[in-house]
Amino acid sequence: MSTTLYLLPTPLCNEHILAMTAPYNILVINSGTCFIVEELKTARRYLKAIDKSFNIDEKLFLELNEHTTETETDHVFKTLQQHKKVILMSETGCPGVADPGAAIVGLAHTHNIKVVPLTGTSSIIMAIMSSGLNGQNFAFNGYLPKEKVQRSQKIRNLERLAAQQSQWIIETPYRNINLLEELLSTLGSNTKVCLAANINSDAEFIKTKKVAEWKTQNAPPIHKVPCVFGIGI
Repeated sequence: MSTTLYLLPTPLCNEHILAMTAPYNILVINSGTCFIVEELKTARRYLKAIDKSFNIDEKLFLELNEHTTETETDHVFKTLQQHKKVILMSETGCPGVADPGAAIVGLAHTHNIKVVPLTGTSSIIMAIMSSGLNGQNFAFNGYLPKEKVQRSQKIRNLERLAAQQSQWIIETPYRNINLLEELLSTLGSNTKVCLAANINSDAEFIKTKKVAEWKTQNAPPIHKVPCVFGIGI
């Protein structure tokens, strides 16, 4: 059997789900037989929101997330090889980008399985395009180190790089405010910081200001919501 692995981006918020999903993606969803997902409950909820007639019981669901071991990942891959159309879903955004699905995509290339990326949103790319920072040369750095001294050092290093290349990071939502405070206390007053929170939702907040300007503002609405942080000069 010839297997194709489809990479299905999912909306960044629970609002306007159908409008945020490309029509072709819906055709692929309905024809897929095996779904690799981060969390079963939210994946099934999304699929039913796309098409109320979607028969979940006829599909095979496999979980793959940050807790999945290498042995479990190998098992997931062996199972997907038994299906013709396999769909890899991220919890939100694009599979394989700041996402554990990259492991399965890597195995697919190793075993010459066709990989097809579908159209969809990426919070990282949407933050970059709406920031006004350098979009010709940028780097996504994921999460900062947890240890305070190392975090501060990393922030200063990112600031130096930002002179030629905008730098982008993310944080666990409940730590957003703490990260913003660290950025404002470590970066120079003329360095720019972009906050892109709740992208695509009705509560979307995207602002780029100099550090000195952020310090004069009230706390932005980024607590406990998905947020991408950008640093630029």
